[in-house]
Amino acid sequence: MTWTKRFFDLFFAALLVAILGPLLLGLLLWLLIRQGRPLFYVAERMKTPALGFNLWKLRTMTVVDRDAGVSGGDKAARITPTGAWLRRTRLDEFPQLWNILRGDLSFVGPRPPLRQYVERHPMLYAQVLKSRPGVTGLASIVYHRHEAGLLARCATPEETDAIYDRICVPSKARLDLIYQRHQSLCYDFVLVFETIGNLFRRTAR
Repeated sequence: MTWTKRFFDLFFAALLVAILGPLLLGLLLWLLIRQGRPLFYVAERMKTPALGFNLWKLRTMTVVDRDAGVSGGDKAARITPTGAWLRRTRLDEFPQLWNILRGDLSFVGPRPPLRQYVERHPMLYAQVLKSRPGVTGLASIVYHRHEAGLLARCATPEETDAIYDRICVPSKARLDLIYQRHQSLCYDFVLVFETIGNLFRRTAR
C-alpha cells in the first residue's frame, strides 16, 4: 500500500468517525432496543495469505452457537428485519471504520476472504491479497448482485460453500486483479462514488 492510499484511508476514516460518530451511537441504541445484544458480529478474515484479523460488523442475524462460512439461502431465515435494512443500506459495515484506522482494511480493495478459501486457493489469493483488502471494490460493485442471486438459491451450507468456492471465488478474483493492475487514488475515488451511488439506488427501492 502506498503512503498516499494510507493517508487517504486515515484522513477519511477519521473524518467520518468525527462526523458520523453521534449517528453510530444513536444507531447502536436503536439496535439495542430492537434486537438486543450482541450489537456486533466479529469474525476472522484474512489480511494476507498468512495473517488474519477480526472484521467488525453490526449484527444482522439471530445468534447461534456455531456460525461459519459465507451467507447464502441456508442462512436467510436468520436475518432479522432490522438486519435486512442494515444490509440493504450497508450500515452493518459502519464499524469497519475501526478496521481501516487499525490498518486491517482500506476503503477500496478486494473484500477480505475467509481463511478456508485462502487455504483452498493459495496461489490465487497470494496474488489477490497483494492489495490491502477493502470495504468496497471493483468486485463488490460489479459482482455483488450476481453473487447474492447465486447464493440465495442455496438450501444447505454445503451447497453454499460449493457454489461460492467454484463460481464466486474465481469470478471475484478476476475482478480484484483487474483493480490491482489499474489501482490509483483517482480510481479509488471513482469506485467509492460508484459505491455511494449504488447505495442510494438500493435504498430508494
